[in-house]
Amino acid sequence: MPGTRRSRCPVSCTLDVLGDRWSLLVVRDLMRGKRRFAEFAASPEGIPTNILAERLKRLRAKGIVRTERYSDRPPRVEYVLTAKGEDLRPMMRAMVEWGVRHAGGRMPPGLPPPVATPAGA
Repeated sequence: MPGTRRSRCPVSCTLDVLGDRWSLLVVRDLMRGKRRFAEFAASPEGIPTNILAERLKRLRAKGIVRTERYSDRPPRVEYVLTAKGEDLRPMMRAMVEWGVRHAGGRMPPGLPPPVATPAGA
């Protein structure tokens, strides 16, 4: 049920907002400069357009993205991260670094390599 929390645990609360299969990938694309629906739809993960529309709507309702109209005829909008969305940058960076170190990910161009972790840490 929308608006219902599983618990007051901060991790659980974050997952209630961002813990589906696609939302963080949309946030990632926004952080990489994508702004228009077709740009998100062209991402290599292949998000279905109906799900993309729903995720953008949900992220907007949660205050993570906002829209800016760029055309009146026909009405068209671009998506932009809000301050709340920008606050996700450190978490996203940590996920990138973890994915490179432990899950076979590749560092995106333009980002410095992750900081080495001491053995056994």
